[in-house]
Amino acid sequence: MNRLLTLYRDWKKKEPVRVEMLAGAGSNRKYYRLYEEDGHSVIGVVGTSREENAAFIYLSGFFRAQGLAVPEILAADEEQICYLQTDLGNRSLYDALAGGRKKGGQYDSYERELLKRTIRLLPSVQYAARQGLDFSACYPLPEMNHEAVMFDLNYFKYCFLKPSGVDFHEGKLEEDFRALAADLLQESSQTFLYRDFQARNVMLSAADQPFFIDFQGGRKGPREYDVASFLWQASAHYSAELREELIAVYLEALRAYDSVDPEHFRKRLDLFVFFRTLQVLGAYGLRGYCERKQYFMDSIPFALDNLRALLEQGICTCPYLEEVLWNLVRHPKFCPKGEEPAAPVPASAPQVKLEGTAALKVSVFSFSYRKGIPEDPSGNGGGYVFDCRAVHNPGKYEPYRNLTGLDEPVIRFLEEDGEILTFLNSVYALADAHVERYLQRGFTHLMFCFGCTGGQHRSVYSAQHVAVHLHEKYGIEVNVCHREQGISTSFLPRK
Repeated sequence: MNRLLTLYRDWKKKEPVRVEMLAGAGSNRKYYRLYEEDGHSVIGVVGTSREENAAFIYLSGFFRAQGLAVPEILAADEEQICYLQTDLGNRSLYDALAGGRKKGGQYDSYERELLKRTIRLLPSVQYAARQGLDFSACYPLPEMNHEAVMFDLNYFKYCFLKPSGVDFHEGKLEEDFRALAADLLQESSQTFLYRDFQARNVMLSAADQPFFIDFQGGRKGPREYDVASFLWQASAHYSAELREELIAVYLEALRAYDSVDPEHFRKRLDLFVFFRTLQVLGAYGLRGYCERKQYFMDSIPFALDNLRALLEQGICTCPYLEEVLWNLVRHPKFCPKGEEPAAPVPASAPQVKLEGTAALKVSVFSFSYRKGIPEDPSGNGGGYVFDCRAVHNPGKYEPYRNLTGLDEPVIRFLEEDGEILTFLNSVYALADAHVERYLQRGFTHLMFCFGCTGGQHRSVYSAQHVAVHLHEKYGIEVNVCHREQGISTSFLPRK
C-alpha cells in the first residue's frame, strides 16, 4: 500500500484525499480507488507477480493503441509491483445481468442487448494480434500449447476428480487426455486468446459501452475458447436459444476479420465447451474443496449440469474419459437435477458416520449484537456464541454496505482478506468435537450463534459456512437462520 501511495504522489504530485479498498478478484492482486479533491478517481493495483503485472501493462498499452476499450495505464513503479489505471466504475456486465440470473436465465431485451454488444466486440480483441502483438510478453505462457492443455486437464483430475471420490485408472485417463489435447490443438491460430472472457471481466460505462479487464492471462490461442468461456459460464443459465443467438452475432462480427465456416466452427466450439467445463471444475475444486470458498462450492452443481448436458450430446470422443465423467455426474455426492443442491464435501473434511446421526438437530444463527443473542428454540439454554467482530469488516466499505455474507463480493472480500478463515478453522475444531460427543451421548439439539455489529456480513458468512460444514461432514439436520436478514434454510439429514 505504501508503494502505491508513493507511486500516486510521484504521478499526481499530491496526496489522494481518500483511499477505498475494492472487492478482490480471484487472484492475489489488491485493488484500491484513490480520490482527488474534485471527486475524480483512479484505480490502484498492487500485485504479487511482477511478470503478471508486466503482461497486463503491456497488453493494455497494445490494445489501447488499436483503439480497443481497455483501461489506460497511467503510471507504474519501476519494478511493476503496482500501477495506476483509469477508473471504469463499479458496474460490471455480471452486475447488469443479475435480474436474468435471479429469474433462472430469463433475460429481458435490455440484458440480451448488453450480451450482444459485448460478444460483438470479441473478434476485435482476438484479431488485434495481427497488428504485431508480442506473444512472448504474455504470462505465464506465450500460447495455448500441449503443455498448457495437459496442465488444465490435470488441474481437473487432481483438484476435482480425485477429491470427488470417483475411481479411475490413471494410465487410461492420461491416454485420453493426450488424445483430447491433440484434437484441441489440431488447428494453429494467430489470434489472441483472452482465456477468462466472462461477464465479471467486462465493465460497463454510463452509456453501457463494454470495457475489457483482467486479460493478463491471455496468450496466442483458438478463438472458440473465448466464446465457450463467455456463453457457458456455469452460473449464468443462458438458454440454448440465447446461446445460439449470441453465437450468430459473434460469427457475423467475425466475418469482418476472417472467413468462417459456421458448421466447422460449431464443431470446434463444442470441443472447447467440453474442455472449458473440465477446466472450470478444476478451478472450482481448488477454490471450493481445498480453499473452502463458498461461492465456488455453490457453483459446482451448475458446472456439473453443463457437463451432464455435454455428455448427453455425445461431445466427448474419448471412450474411457467419457466413462469416468458419467461416473462423476452420477456420483451420489452430487444432487440429482431438480433437487436443491448441497455444497460438495471438502477434501479436508471427510464424512463421519456415528450412531444417533438422525436424532441430532443443530440450529445455527447469525445475529446483530445490537439486537441481542438469539434464544435457544429447544429450551435447552443455548450453546456456543461466537463473536465475529474482531474480523475485518466489509461493511466499512461502500461496495459491500447493501450486500450480505451470502453475496459473492462479500465472500471474496472476506476470504481474500483471510482473517475469517483462521477464525473458522478454530470454530470447526470446537464444533466437530461437540457434535461428535452429542452424537455419542444421544443428545438431540445443539446451537451455534455468530454475532457481529449488524448481523449482515461476517456473522452471516460464518453461520452459513458452519451449517454447510456440519451437514456435509455428519449428515445431520442443520437449520440455519440469518435473523437480521429474515432468511432461513434447512439442510435435511442424509438417508
